[in-house]
Amino acid sequence: MPADLAVIGLGPLGLPLAQAAVAAGIPTVGFKTGPEAGSLSPAELRRMLSGGFRTAAGPAELGRVRTAVICAPTPRAADGGLDLGQVASAARTLGAQLRPHTTVILESPVHPGTTEDFLRPLLEEGSGLRAGRDFHLAYSPGRVDPGNRDFTPANTPKVIGGLTPACTESAAAFYGRLTDKVVRARGLREAETVQLLETNFRHVNIALVNEMAVLCHEWGVDLWDVIRCAETKPFGFQAFRPGPGVGGHTVPQDLTGQGGRTLRMVELAQQVNNHMPRYVIQRAAALLNEHGKSARGARVLLLGVTYKADLADQQATPAQEIAVRLMELGASVSYHDPHIPSWSVLDRPVPRVDSLYEAAADADLTILLQQHRTYDLQGLSVKAQLLLDTRGATPTGAAHRL
Repeated sequence: MPADLAVIGLGPLGLPLAQAAVAAGIPTVGFKTGPEAGSLSPAELRRMLSGGFRTAAGPAELGRVRTAVICAPTPRAADGGLDLGQVASAARTLGAQLRPHTTVILESPVHPGTTEDFLRPLLEEGSGLRAGRDFHLAYSPGRVDPGNRDFTPANTPKVIGGLTPACTESAAAFYGRLTDKVVRARGLREAETVQLLETNFRHVNIALVNEMAVLCHEWGVDLWDVIRCAETKPFGFQAFRPGPGVGGHTVPQDLTGQGGRTLRMVELAQQVNNHMPRYVIQRAAALLNEHGKSARGARVLLLGVTYKADLADQQATPAQEIAVRLMELGASVSYHDPHIPSWSVLDRPVPRVDSLYEAAADADLTILLQQHRTYDLQGLSVKAQLLLDTRGATPTGAAHRL
């Protein structure tokens, strides 16, 4: 069956989009841009395949679809900006196959101006076609929250901005098949800046509450109770919660490389969030000292080494840095995670425990890094010799909280 949609990039943005398209009955083909790994379970992937999803046998299949969505990753580059290498590769591959009247949409996180100034020339050069005249070009910020059961592509509004009004309407017609609501931006740059604002909003607010966690610990204030009370305010407040660091695939953007301009609050937020793994180590060492133990030679058990609860995704997980710093202090580190059968740090395998309660009882310190749904935190807090909860997930008074 010929595909109607090509999803280029099968990572954390592309796979959920392909999944939603298949669920909506849209014949979909996927095209990889690199060694990508999404967050769908094996059962979800099987359902996609049974619904008609398939990976492209070659680039030629990209020329037989009505809509092509580029979801290539844009990791942080060495200069602090975004690495557009996979976007460029996807554009060249698609451009060589592009047919008239195709709708091309970029969903990758990019700086404002990228779709028109970077993607458009590559597509036009490769195809000999002109955007806005021969094919439609638009941008739509990816709004994927892996593991969120309340908000799915079907009930999450989709923002669309096109090169021309006709481009916007063509992209809106496509996304209207997937979601209940489509929001039209004035143009490409407005839609790109929506993504910039949404991503940085998250990182700045996480940084604020992370700083509050450090301050409240010094004051002897229960921050988790503060947040519980504050989130009852029906206006002017949105609850964020601290943690051992910020992981995931959304890179905070300070516009490095965009004419030298930076967003100072985002730059500061990165500094605060990047410090959190070190703060966890400081708290861990202090707890061990308070109980007459040294970090050197201590048996430390890490619980949950993924970047988000109930997922197997380890992208930018703070557990890596925490494990490294513990090892540098001379601690003996082991881990437990129901989603990660094996784990390596500094190219060395970290021992995985099977019996969680026995391991927590044996460890000098247990650190909860991710509150997977399968964890019995009440029972764990009873069994563990010493428990540091970085997520505020344990019952009040049952553990030392971040």
